[in-house]
Amino acid sequence: MAIHSCETTHYENFPVASVLCPAHLRPAIGAIYRFARTADDIADEGDGCAESRIETLEYFAEDLQSIAQGQPPSTRWPGVFFPLAQAMGQFHLPLPLLMDLLSAFSQDVVKNRYENREELLDYCTRSANPVGRLLLHLYGISDPQSLAQSDAICSALQLANFWQDLSVDVPRNRLYVPLSDLTQHGLNDQSLSHHFDRQKTRALVKSLTTWTRTLMQEGVSLPHTVQSRAGWRIGLELKLVVQGGLRILDRIERMDYNTLSQRPKLGILDGLWMLWQSLCMRPQTLTPLRSKDAS
Repeated sequence: MAIHSCETTHYENFPVASVLCPAHLRPAIGAIYRFARTADDIADEGDGCAESRIETLEYFAEDLQSIAQGQPPSTRWPGVFFPLAQAMGQFHLPLPLLMDLLSAFSQDVVKNRYENREELLDYCTRSANPVGRLLLHLYGISDPQSLAQSDAICSALQLANFWQDLSVDVPRNRLYVPLSDLTQHGLNDQSLSHHFDRQKTRALVKSLTTWTRTLMQEGVSLPHTVQSRAGWRIGLELKLVVQGGLRILDRIERMDYNTLSQRPKLGILDGLWMLWQSLCMRPQTLTPLRSKDAS
């Protein structure tokens, strides 16, 4: 699940650390965010070579292991590991979930192609799903059904972000579109980088967004579960997260799936629509209303 904090200048679609979250959980959520954001930046930003980034991520992992064992971390990232150590001590955050995030970030350094949807979902299992599971851990929710629904939402959010970012990622030679999907539509990675055959590329993006919307629906009853167990504020927060992902997919649809040329963004009016849709989500099915015809 993509996450957002008021302390960052990075653009994110899906806020999870807003005022709707209980005050006693916000420091822990912020600590998780800073950990994930910093590791992601090490992997994706700056001019360092791949070997240097991997080495830095290994030092980062060593600091994580240190605080997990009750030992002090290095002084390289004090704003990350001192707050995270407090959160781990207070809430017993599962170390494997944090390590999974580092595994995905390290993979980003060395891998920029995915053979099929299964391989891409394996990446999402480590890059996105741990965030949702960490949040459920903070909310005291751990049953298998809720975890599976959280995984579906988080993977869908990650995929929606991939299709939203095609115009940014493809020029950087980072391709999350499965190669099997390209082949199925009579395309290859060069087709995307040179904008060949827009009809085929739009059909490709349409197929990917349809898959993503279906995946999101698999987890759409989770907000009601969270609301019944952890309170209406957290339930509304998660509904907004779901609606944010669906709204991005709607925006991609409204631009005729041409995200190779332009990156859709959400604005204030989208936020108001997401709030309305969240309030309209019914406890019985919680099937989100489509916003296709919204402005």
